[in-house]
Amino acid sequence: MDRLSAMTAFIAIVDEGGFAAAARKLGQSPPAVTRAVADLESRMGVRLLSRTTRSVRLTEAGARYAADCRRILADVADSEASTIGAHSQPRGHLVITAPVLFGSMYVMPIVAEYLDRYPETDVSCWYVDRVVNLIEEGIDVAIRIGEMADSSLQAVSVGRVDRVVCASRRYLKRFGVPREPRDLGEHRIVSAGAVSPTHEWSFVAEGRPLRVRLRPRLSTTSNDSAIVAALGGFGITRVLSYQVARHLKTGKLERVLEQYEPPPLPIHVVHREGRHAAQKARAFVDLAVERLRADASLR
Repeated sequence: MDRLSAMTAFIAIVDEGGFAAAARKLGQSPPAVTRAVADLESRMGVRLLSRTTRSVRLTEAGARYAADCRRILADVADSEASTIGAHSQPRGHLVITAPVLFGSMYVMPIVAEYLDRYPETDVSCWYVDRVVNLIEEGIDVAIRIGEMADSSLQAVSVGRVDRVVCASRRYLKRFGVPREPRDLGEHRIVSAGAVSPTHEWSFVAEGRPLRVRLRPRLSTTSNDSAIVAALGGFGITRVLSYQVARHLKTGKLERVLEQYEPPPLPIHVVHREGRHAAQKARAFVDLAVERLRADASLR
């Protein structure tokens, strides 16, 4: 079996979680798939997979090799597609990730437009509030909020959001408006774990960082539930500006301590291939960049 075929079999085992499932996916016999991995391990002199009667897991060396295999196989597929002219029209399966609320509010309309525009594509959306490893988890495009770590990923800036402290008018009328961050200690705090898991909020006062440790009356792991509590008049919460933009605009929530807010967080559209990116990914990135940059709530 040639090396590319062996790599393909190896990745299928990793993705499908076993030899039999990988064989079914590839239309091969289980012994052929087993030989492919054995040949790779023999050639390199390392174990790539840890096998038990119930599971197949990557070894440390296997995890590194799997990432390299995904990149190599993607480069080969893109090169072949380019040669036969497949880049002229986006086609194939695209995997996208974004934060949960951002994905439902901003990315889904873009995905729907993309699918309407390119009928030979289909999309899987992973909306999770964590940083996903694009290479290891097979993601084509990610929308990320926050400072970008140094990496080989291609990132395009599309906007920024603020970390805002807000409450309903009814709450502020009843309990008063905090004038400085330390006043928050006298208020009912609703902490959204995805934004402030340590219950410590950061501010800037007179050009210097200021951290205020708070004891929330209510803690929740989701931003949308914290917003519901604030809208109901229970307390003060801190979320990202895009999450409450419409409520601030209508006056259902009011922004407080705005002069103490830390610098905005950037938003990037990120993908894992540069000039060799498949047309399906490039077309989505171009559309997402255009739509997100045009959105006033992200400026």
